[in-house]
Amino acid sequence: MRFKNIAVFGFSDAKPEDKLYQEVTTVAALVAKEGYTIVNGGGPGVMRASTEGAKASGGKTVGITFNPTDMTFFEGRDKENKVDELIECSDYVTRTLRLLEYGDCYIIFNGGTGTLSELGMSWALARLYHGHSKPFVLYGGFWYPIMEEITRLMKIRKEELELYRIAVEPADVVKFIHEFEEALVDNQHKHPNKAPFRI
Repeated sequence: MRFKNIAVFGFSDAKPEDKLYQEVTTVAALVAKEGYTIVNGGGPGVMRASTEGAKASGGKTVGITFNPTDMTFFEGRDKENKVDELIECSDYVTRTLRLLEYGDCYIIFNGGTGTLSELGMSWALARLYHGHSKPFVLYGGFWYPIMEEITRLMKIRKEELELYRIAVEPADVVKFIHEFEEALVDNQHKHPNKAPFRI
């Protein structure tokens, strides 16, 4: 099974001069060069950086956003994030679900509470559909101590540790995506009656 869309999550306040922004641009460029469509929330920061990276490689992009009312800290739509296709949702929860739905695999960069919520939903859904779920890549070495502490202090099951990889170099991301694709193909051969995971 080959993935089509790779969804990107991360810090909406990242600026073009920041290391994080530049890392996202580099990673997205490599992923898009492999023929994957980059999906993001249509906003600034990591979202915009992933679009710019994809465009640098001639890749396609999809933005999924919404127009909130009375939401104090929502980053909103960034008109400089020039996605090829824009999908507008009715609210934040629907938007998050659409991002998870569109992505066949996720890349999660450094971020705040919004990124944590996306990680939590990605991880929980991956376990629920274990064996035919949507995997994810955590980008950055800082994830190692975070995931070690979560595993040590919380009730994390063994199978939940099989659902993600931590990448520290851009090329690692592409390698892990291909490994996830191969694993899904192997699992489908073993369990041909299991339908691919869909939200």
